Order: sequence, then C-alpha cells, then structure tokens
Amino acid sequence: MVQKNKWLQRALFVSALMIAGHASAAVVTSVRPLGFIASAIADGVMPTEVLLPDGSSPHDFALRPSDIQRLQAAELVLWVGPDMEAFLAKPLKQVAANKQLAISELASVQPLLMKGDDDHDDGHDHAAEGHDHEHHHGEYNMHVWLSPEVAKVTAVAIHDRLLELMPQKKDKLDANLRQFEDQLAQTDKNLVKMLTPVRSKGYFVFHDAYGYFEKHFGLSPLGHFTVNPEIQPGAQRLHQIRTQLVEQKAVCVFAEPQFRPAVINAVAKGTTVRSGTLDPLGIGIALGKDSYGNFLTALSNQYVSCLK
Repeated sequence: MVQKNKWLQRALFVSALMIAGHASAAVVTSVRPLGFIASAIADGVMPTEVLLPDGSSPHDFALRPSDIQRLQAAELVLWVGPDMEAFLAKPLKQVAANKQLAISELASVQPLLMKGDDDHDDGHDHAAEGHDHEHHHGEYNMHVWLSPEVAKVTAVAIHDRLLELMPQKKDKLDANLRQFEDQLAQTDKNLVKMLTPVRSKGYFVFHDAYGYFEKHFGLSPLGHFTVNPEIQPGAQRLHQIRTQLVEQKAVCVFAEPQFRPAVINAVAKGTTVRSGTLDPLGIGIALGKDSYGNFLTALSNQYVSCLK
C-alpha cells in the first residue's frame, strides 16, 4: 500500500510538473509588436509569447481554449485595450489586475494618444454596409505600438510591473530597460535620416493605422482607403481616391500583408502610382532584444522603397 501511495504521489508530482511546464510563466502579448517591446525588457528573465498568429488581425480574432489557458497561466498579459482587442476584454476579467497591462489605459500613454479618424465624411452609406464601429474606432487611434514615444513608456511600464512581480531580477530588468532606451534613441536617429528625403511625397495607405509613425517622422499621407480593414471602402470613397491619385500626384498606394484588397489595384490602374506593402504587425521579425528597432526599420524601408 505504501509503495502504491508513493507511486501515486510521484505520478501526481510528474503530471503537475508537466502542466506547469506546459503553461510556464511568460509574458503574453496580444500582438507581435508588443511582443517586440516585452521581449527586450523580459530578456533573460522569462520568455515572451504572442497570442495572435502571424497573418491574423486584432480587429477580428477569436480565442481558442488553449489561448485562454495561456492567458491564465501568464506572469503578465500585455494588450492595447478593449477598443483594439475586444476579444480579450472578457477573458481578462479572470486574470489578476497586477498580471495585466492595457497600454492605452496607462496614465503616461494617455497624453500621447492621437484622435482616430472616424471616417464620418467618407461618403459611405453606413447603413447599407452594416457599418460596425465596434472595433478600435472609439475616440482614439489604437495602433499605439507604431509610436516610438508610446513604445518607450510601455517599456518602462513593463519593467516596473515585472519588477513588482520579481524584485530579485532588478539588475537584469534595469539593464534591459536601459539598453532598450539607448537602442530606441539610436534607431530613431537613423530613421529620421532615412525618411527625411521622402517626407514630402504623397501616398495612400490601406487602413488608418499609421498615424503615430507618420506624425513622428513627418510623413505626408494623403488618406486611407478604410478605417476598419474588415469593411471594403464604398464606391464614392474609391472615386474620391482615384481623383486624388490623378490630381494630387500621389507617388504610392500601400496594401498590407493581412489585407491585399483588389480595390487598391483597381484604383491605381492606369495611373503612374506605384504600389507597395506596409506591415503594421512585423510578420516574420523574431522576438528579441533588437526586435522593436528591427520592426521600425523594416517599416521605414517599406515606405522608402515605394516613395523614393
């Protein structure tokens, strides 16, 4: 009997280890670019995981049961907030408040938020299209990871929260934050140099995601095809853009890897406008200490290669 009990205890211990190993402590982020920031700060402290698989959009994602387990097992969950990832609002009610950070709700981020373009003047027939403002088009543009300023304060918030959870890792976390801030400053300098020659070139983007980046680097967007990438722009909007392409001499129209709508090709057809692709989620960039800088640099290259 004793033998059997020992065996049973051992079996329970092994299965507990397996469960713990399966859902090990990690920083879990909603989208990849937040993973870039988190992985720099948590480097050597704990792994960083990204919830959304490459190619999916935060605007319309549905969680699987395994995702919910990952959220509950996470040491820290990092997301933009309910206006961007509506699908996280409910499951995060089950996660302790000190184990989650909503970037858009940080006191240090709120003054940096840009108003979103609600697109009320776009000539859409909203009723006919079943227009649904449920995703991020509350008052503000929620693509906050495209702002180097927001990235910097986000890094500080991640550092501070991980420090509360693991005070014994203070030296490593402090060093990681310093390194992140130094790299960000250097990347910023390099990108200003790189983007300055194309600042005055006009272009259209597919969806209203890039405001923070464009404002930071002084670019000249002429407009966007749609606010919500799930909704195709109406005929009137396309006509307006087509007219602008012909008249305003836009150099480029940009699609996105997640959305390659035929409308862009149709509108640009027969004009001298080039088409490019902007990736606001950094697909294919590996998480790590340098990943946020690599992400901003890749995006800048995407702008320059089409605009110059």
